[in-house]
Amino acid sequence: MIRPGTDADAPAFIRLVREAWAEYPGVVFDLDGELPELRHLASHFAGLGGMLWLSEDARGMIATRPLRDADDAWEICRVYLDKAARGTGLAQRLLGVAEDHARAQGARRLVLWTDTRFLAAHAFYEKAGYLRQGAIRILDDLSNSLEFRYSKPCAGLVVEALDAAAAASAERPLARLLADCVAQGGSVSFRAPLDAARARQFWKGVTTEVATGARILLVAWLDGALAGTAQLHVAAQENQPRRAELEKLLVAPAVQRRGVARALLRRAAQAAAAWGRPLLTLDTRAGTAAEALYRAEGWAETGRIPRCELDETGVARDVVLFHREVA
Repeated sequence: MIRPGTDADAPAFIRLVREAWAEYPGVVFDLDGELPELRHLASHFAGLGGMLWLSEDARGMIATRPLRDADDAWEICRVYLDKAARGTGLAQRLLGVAEDHARAQGARRLVLWTDTRFLAAHAFYEKAGYLRQGAIRILDDLSNSLEFRYSKPCAGLVVEALDAAAAASAERPLARLLADCVAQGGSVSFRAPLDAARARQFWKGVTTEVATGARILLVAWLDGALAGTAQLHVAAQENQPRRAELEKLLVAPAVQRRGVARALLRRAAQAAAAWGRPLLTLDTRAGTAAEALYRAEGWAETGRIPRCELDETGVARDVVLFHREVA
């Protein structure tokens, strides 16, 4: 059970933070010098217009507050668990409570900061759909802290282009998404079973091309969960300066047929036009739902390559080539 925290819970809050920080060399816990608000943390967050929660067994805590410089953004903060409670699902439940509260207060985006040394926390947030964005924050504290900023849209269907830092932090969840789509029989270059190492290696290559400007990586969130992705290969051949290729349009199996693929396609067209690539091309296996979607979205068939691609059963299938001109 998770309940609102009170100032009387100060000993639990202090213990959770102190024990978590003690796991990392060089992280200094100075209660009265740097963290006096822990003695009255519920009042502190109430004064900021936020909320604070503690699990009934005092093994985990979390808080959230509105950001003053952004009307629709809330910050997730003070996420700490007993070491023994990690891996039990408590962190996910705490995060869900805080996210639901922020959304109920009108949040459209969630932001958090996490120490660059807290590697397990990075993996947890990325699994929850948060991606690293923006510059590293330098804190003038005894621990010489450097912090990553993580962020995600939390309401509705949102598609955004990622920079190289965000692409790198998205590698884990995108690898899982790719493996799920391959397991479902998706026409995305790989065959099942796709192991985690191969999937992760593929996305590392994508990150490199995002960093060099050869590729645009789009990611879609649906109500705060990473729901899909698509790529535009924009490294033009010398004799094909108008063309970009749409690749790896993936939608999580659990949210297919909810408009995610259409939103990615339309955002890709906008990105291509902005990049000066008005001619888009792609290929897909014939007879799939993807083929029907491309036709419905105004893509024209260019031609077919017979028996070009093996489906999930090993049968050779035709591949359809499509193109589209964008304004």
